Amino acid sequence: MQLTHIAIWTKELERSREFYIKYFNGKSNEKYINPKKGFASYFVTFGGGASLEIMQRTDVAEEREGLFIGLAHFAFSVGSKENVNNMIELFRQDGYTVLGEPRTTGDGFYEGSIANPDGNIVEIIAGIS
Repeated sequence: MQLTHIAIWTKELERSREFYIKYFNGKSNEKYINPKKGFASYFVTFGGGASLEIMQRTDVAEEREGLFIGLAHFAFSVGSKENVNNMIELFRQDGYTVLGEPRTTGDGFYEGSIANPDGNIVEIIAGIS
């Protein structure tokens, strides 16, 4: 079996699409729109074959009562510690929130983490988990 994609809701579809294209070299399909449901989405595919389905729907605009169970984080491997450091610094310079400075974690990964445009945690790691 193979993981094909992870789907995430966003309030800013175009901004999220550009985020993954710019920083992670994603390739996007054409926008899918279902006007009857107020739904639009993109699939952004990455070098390893997996994709993110970035979705927006008019009735999905905020968390319910501030609580949810869902996505904890996802990670992109950028190959080396130097690349992790450089990417974290680039996100900082571009105004994104750095949630975790680059470090070696207890499970042996060298990683840093940032918040994407919707506040989801994205880990930038040196190796493949």
